Amino acid sequence: MRFHAAIAVALLLLLPACGSGKVKEYKVKVVKEYPHDTSSYTQGLFFHDGKLYESTGEYGNSTFRTVNLESGEPLTKMQFDKKYFIEGSAILDGILYILTWNEKVVFRYDAKTLKYLSTAGYRRQGWGLTTDGKQLITSDGSSKIYFLDSSLKTLKSIQVTLNGTPVRYLNELEWIDGRIWANVYTTDMIVVINPSSGVVEATIDCTGLLPKSLQTKKTDVLNGIAVSGKKIYLTGKRWPRLYEVELISK
Repeated sequence: MRFHAAIAVALLLLLPACGSGKVKEYKVKVVKEYPHDTSSYTQGLFFHDGKLYESTGEYGNSTFRTVNLESGEPLTKMQFDKKYFIEGSAILDGILYILTWNEKVVFRYDAKTLKYLSTAGYRRQGWGLTTDGKQLITSDGSSKIYFLDSSLKTLKSIQVTLNGTPVRYLNELEWIDGRIWANVYTTDMIVVINPSSGVVEATIDCTGLLPKSLQTKKTDVLNGIAVSGKKIYLTGKRWPRLYEVELISK
């Protein structure tokens, strides 16, 4: 597991926007809740063609699965060798891409059949992965986000800043309405990022989303953003719930 070294980032994100006052602040309201598999150390979460997909991490317990939203149960599940720590995942042009954390490889599968296609080298740590439908968008735990083509060649990168200060520990990513949403690892905060400038345009405070009554010693941090139509879903590592939420101005 990674070191919980993002306390400074958490404090930064809780500060009110200053200067131009353009950073919007939201909190979340639960619309509906669903079961979530507490064995899932959630790393990637997304919908594609109406299906919910999830990649889960930890050495010896890394999987990629299609999930029944209503029950939280896996419909299909791929188990990875114990030497791999699986991270973010996304589908682009019919190809499923799955990152690994420190192993410096990316797995490719046929998105329809989940048949293995190839393994490609990858020079950075793998954290979050999403797509805008044209390119892959990745994070590596730093304050940078990278844009890749289908061959994993880096096309460009942006530094993510909030009120002029770099935001590190960018984790799971989701492309929503032309913006990149990112979990900030070890915090209850999501940042909404302009993909051209890297500027954080909004923060989403998810404090208290998972009630303490549902938490155990194994419950880990918020991580997992997915969108289906206009519906937004959030969960976390080993959380017993997945939530459909709406945003409310603070």
